[in-house]
Amino acid sequence: MTVHEQTIDKIQRMPEPLVQEVANYVDFLLTRSDGERWQSWLQFSETLEMAESDMTDYRRNLEDYEERLARGEVRW
Repeated sequence: MTVHEQTIDKIQRMPEPLVQEVANYVDFLLTRSDGERWQSWLQFSETLEMAESDMTDYRRNLEDYEERLARGEVRW
């Protein structure tokens, strides 16, 4: 039995949610093997990290503002 056949046999015995995870991972591997698409993915993930970082700062600042508002240090 080849590696392909063994892998297909294993996948066929998995529950559907795990099959979806395998499919997602295969897509990831295929993207990574395509140099141009991989570079696009890296740029996208860096942009996503920056956006999440900005949101974290925003949330922290908002929480600080809410605390200052509750203490009466700032007014509407």
